Amino acid sequence: QVQLVESGGGLVQAGGSLRLSCAASGGTFSSYAMGWFRQAPGKEREFVATITWSIRITDYADSVKGRFTISRDNTKNVVYLQMNSLKPEDTAVYYCAAASGFTIRKLTDVDYWGQGTQVTVSS
Repeated sequence: QVQLVESGGGLVQAGGSLRLSCAASGGTFSSYAMGWFRQAPGKEREFVATITWSIRITDYADSVKGRFTISRDNTKNVVYLQMNSLKPEDTAVYYCAAASGFTIRKLTDVDYWGQGTQVTVSS
């Protein structure tokens, strides 16, 4: 059983930056694809970014490409989401996700979820 704990959320002004972290425990972190999803009030949870476990291929939702960067440190069992040029529409609860498959794009790809961290971007 893998446990995921997110941190780094908060309140930031539009144009600002935040870095989210997700610490994993209880499994072989380096063998899991990792990802980030988000859910805004009244909306469905949506894909944000993913990184594969070995050669670290990354993929992003079109809405965050060029602004967000996902990375991972397999020695520390941590995955990061660097968020720059934040917009009010980025406001959401951000969830860390882990999957035993090669990558993550859909909710159904996910085997484990974190509890979420709130990101609020003010205009």
